[in-house]
Amino acid sequence: MTEREVTVNFNPYLKPWLAPQPNNVAGKGVIEKPGDVGNMIWQTRKAEPTQYENDFGDALEKVFDAGAVELGEVVDGLNRIGFRTPEGSPWNAERLAAEFRLLSE
Repeated sequence: MTEREVTVNFNPYLKPWLAPQPNNVAGKGVIEKPGDVGNMIWQTRKAEPTQYENDFGDALEKVFDAGAVELGEVVDGLNRIGFRTPEGSPWNAERLAAEFRLLSE
């Protein structure tokens, strides 16, 4: 039986985030020792992005390119270009903040 190579676009070995502990010695904190962990392209992803996540990122790029800085400006920009919540509703500040929290987990 031969071993089959599988390509993934996320890091299945990603360790849960821990608050860093100050330490001046390399490899002695909560970060992996340099050279002991394989360098994967998608090191911080728990899973491959969904089509919605990719579309959301594209929409945010458009909004930021147009000059949005504050949360309200981002909300207005997303609504102006017609990018809706996953439920199909227009964005508001609370819903956008909740979506950022959800996607950052």
